[in-house]
Amino acid sequence: MTFENRTAAPEAVTAALSHVTSFTGDSERPFADRHIGPRAHETAAMLETVGFDSLEALARAAVPENIQDGGVQTPAALSEVEMLAHLRELAAKNVQKTQMIGRGYYDTITPTVIRRNLVENPAWYTAYTPYQPEISQGRLEGLLNFQQMVQDLTGLDIANASLLDEATAVAEAVLLMRRANKKGSSVVLDSELHPQTIAIIRARAKAMDFQVQIADLSQGLIGEDVFGIVCAQPGTSGAVRDFTDAVRGAKERSAMVTFVCDLLALTMLRTPAQQGADIAVGSAQRFGVPLFFGGPHAGFMAVTEKLKRQIPGRLVGVSKDADGKPGYRLALQTREQHIRREKATSNICTAQALLANVASMYAVYHGPVGLAKIASRIHRLAVAFADKLDGSLESVSESFFDTVAVRVPDADAAVAAACEAGINILRIDDTHVGVSFGEPHTVADANTLLEALGATGRIDAEEFEAAGTGAFGPAAVPAPRVPEALQRNTHFLTHPVFNTYGSETLMMRYLRTLADRDLALDRTMIPLGSCTMKLNAAAEMEAITWPGFASIHPLAPEDQTAGWRELIDNIEELLAEVTGYDVVSIQPNAGSQGELAGLLAIRGYHVSNGQPERTVMLVPSSAHGTNAASAILAGLKVVVVKSAEDGSIDLEDLDAKIEKYRDVLAGIMITYPSTHGVYEADVRRVCSCIHDAGGQVYIDGANMNALVGVAKPGQFGGDVSHLNLHKTFTIPHGGGGPGVGPVAAREHLRPFMPGDSSDSRAVSGEEDYTSLPISQAKYGSAGVLPISYAYLKMMGPDGLREATYSALLGANYIAKSLSEDFPTLYTGENGLVAHECILDLRAITAETGVTAEDVAKRLIDFGFHAPTLAFPVAGTLMVEPTESEDKGELDRFIEAMKTIREEIRAIGSEYTYEESPLKNAPHTATCVMDGWDQKYSRETAVFPVPGLKLTKYFPPVRRIDGAYGDRNLVCECPPPEAFDIESADAEA
Repeated sequence: MTFENRTAAPEAVTAALSHVTSFTGDSERPFADRHIGPRAHETAAMLETVGFDSLEALARAAVPENIQDGGVQTPAALSEVEMLAHLRELAAKNVQKTQMIGRGYYDTITPTVIRRNLVENPAWYTAYTPYQPEISQGRLEGLLNFQQMVQDLTGLDIANASLLDEATAVAEAVLLMRRANKKGSSVVLDSELHPQTIAIIRARAKAMDFQVQIADLSQGLIGEDVFGIVCAQPGTSGAVRDFTDAVRGAKERSAMVTFVCDLLALTMLRTPAQQGADIAVGSAQRFGVPLFFGGPHAGFMAVTEKLKRQIPGRLVGVSKDADGKPGYRLALQTREQHIRREKATSNICTAQALLANVASMYAVYHGPVGLAKIASRIHRLAVAFADKLDGSLESVSESFFDTVAVRVPDADAAVAAACEAGINILRIDDTHVGVSFGEPHTVADANTLLEALGATGRIDAEEFEAAGTGAFGPAAVPAPRVPEALQRNTHFLTHPVFNTYGSETLMMRYLRTLADRDLALDRTMIPLGSCTMKLNAAAEMEAITWPGFASIHPLAPEDQTAGWRELIDNIEELLAEVTGYDVVSIQPNAGSQGELAGLLAIRGYHVSNGQPERTVMLVPSSAHGTNAASAILAGLKVVVVKSAEDGSIDLEDLDAKIEKYRDVLAGIMITYPSTHGVYEADVRRVCSCIHDAGGQVYIDGANMNALVGVAKPGQFGGDVSHLNLHKTFTIPHGGGGPGVGPVAAREHLRPFMPGDSSDSRAVSGEEDYTSLPISQAKYGSAGVLPISYAYLKMMGPDGLREATYSALLGANYIAKSLSEDFPTLYTGENGLVAHECILDLRAITAETGVTAEDVAKRLIDFGFHAPTLAFPVAGTLMVEPTESEDKGELDRFIEAMKTIREEIRAIGSEYTYEESPLKNAPHTATCVMDGWDQKYSRETAVFPVPGLKLTKYFPPVRRIDGAYGDRNLVCECPPPEAFDIESADAEA
């Protein structure tokens, strides 16, 4: 075969290449070529459809000229090989030690079967938040397992599906007590809470104007005017104490009680419910989640029955589908921020679903016996260590679980000696150190530390092993060395799911079974508007589980964390360049927390200028609901600005609101491009008007995927923005978290950026300390930062710009292709949209009864995740294809939507609305078996287009009845009989 004739058909030769790769020569294909979906000939065809001859021309026409920027000045792109080598160099700069620091972060072992089949599996990590339950049954079951695990261990009635970290979970509990109680103006915090937890609560209290008292609650409760107390069990020193008097005192004052607890310790300790708690919170990190230099880790909250409708965060419940089969869903969705806005229970949107699923599978894999064995071994090792302390070394507490506070002559010398022996321990103060034992630690580790500290005694390994049997708990281990009144006396994790999958074979297949029930990016495009479900490249994900990153404790000495800090400094610089701001903090561990950080900065700025009365925040009616909820948490008041007919901010209403609130105006929160999917031409005018009135401009970065390399919010009027690294910068959504929400600001807001929660000024609540911490860890969810860092470095300035161009092209291609069937509700300059488009179904609904939800459910039959439903406009679908989807996938979506439109047109002639495939969607494999009597064929039901016959996704359930699930709220694992096919058939 010769090659001469190939030049006659270049499209056949270059079909695998995108427009960013040269068609000639042997230069290496850049990473951007892998990230951007459309190939060069597809880009040309799509441009022809939308009426432009180049991507640059399309961008110039779509983006207002007065905000267009010359691009980003970041270093030239690295190849995948170069990037991974760079990450290895950074990881090598971190020093790996045996981590026994504790203080909320404990060494653990991630079972390899979970790491390989969940953490590193795109079927799990690329999934979206399970708002569409029919295609989310697998991860919903995992989260329900998490809830059941927390309920069992805490003894409380209902648990949520994770929170962002332990410290903010405690803060949420304090706010919940305040909302539910409505009596008292202060909360009393146990002096044994972790310092970072106290700092976070003080920051929230400063914003929301309530009082914080610190006391040793093991000595009882003193004082009145209290709405709640927070007890630490175990405490930061490791002490396990009796809170009977404090709990009794709280109840006498009609105050509520929160316990901050350790799930592993609860396999041995009396439940918080038995100790009098209304609320229990903590972290699930030590259930198999690496240290990750501070996060991401799943916080948790459990509450009594009376608080179930006020619990913050997401809640998985059990309902039934159209055939009466049990099905999982997110319950009580009216609590979600985009519905309740400033009245929401919390501003939390993204939680820690992926990490919650890791923790739940850790419990599923180990079961109650395995967990009890791990807990007992850790506790016995801590006790044995304490017993061997002698001479000038003394254990401070008699009762503890895993942490031993040791009185030493010189804490600095003790920490240095331990470090020299390869072990990190905690410096508490000048004469005390803390030693926290975890799952990986051994007798040898304990003896090494004893020697380093100067103790003469050693633990005998054979005696230690021989002493591991007793009569306590499900594993028949020795009773813990705590008072009998505080020892656990109830069963836990008795559901079959925690007692079935103990072998690796079974666990592997269980994880595969759950993954197969769901639709994630590994199967299909997820065209969710405002969510940017783009490629999470394998090369970006590669480094996060490397021990050089994952095993580093957030409180490790700085000389052991040089690699992490270099990476963080680099990514903050890159994000500052991309956004046009002067300073960036990556601490906020979700977009909602980035919002809060930005708003607290604005609030702090006004207060520092002697204008504390500036508390009114203008929020457009189209804004994401977390904007309003975050404003309330920042101590601000929300005033809504109307939208004009074209979807932009109503400038007349804006001017009126500015004039009305001029003297008390804090600022405005705008999303750009707007949540209506357009670049508003008047954004500079809006910013100028706010600034002229003395306010600050917060630009929500949720839609930054339409700005990178094209425009910079810090240069067209923004004072502060948050970003979503789990959108624009490729951290995967993980089924509802983790996320990272960095906050970026202009120089004048630098003093008000998030500070370190371990800073003594934050812990003591110094009045003039302006750097209020937002998240528990100084660097938030640092563990996933290598993903975004790799994306920015491998895309380079040209790739980042081209990604934005391609995102604009994809959205406009869909809008144009569907214009005759589903008109686009809003367009900007030259009739173009930004990176997403809103398809208007309201006229169709009025004419036929078919709703946007019906179309969303019918898309499941075509193998698609639905676009964003009913936000920001009811009766619509918002579509965002992202730059990662090729033309073939976009055409498949367009074909599905056009086919659905024809099915809608058949209503009234071939079937009624109630008899239509839309009303009955989605269709499972079982529902089209025997007894089919619909007005349309089985083939129409499950193979509506020919391509589905080659590869077909069948949802495991039909349409879930949400109202039934809320009326009959069940948020725990159903018994196996609920899924019995024969029982269901008999009932039918």
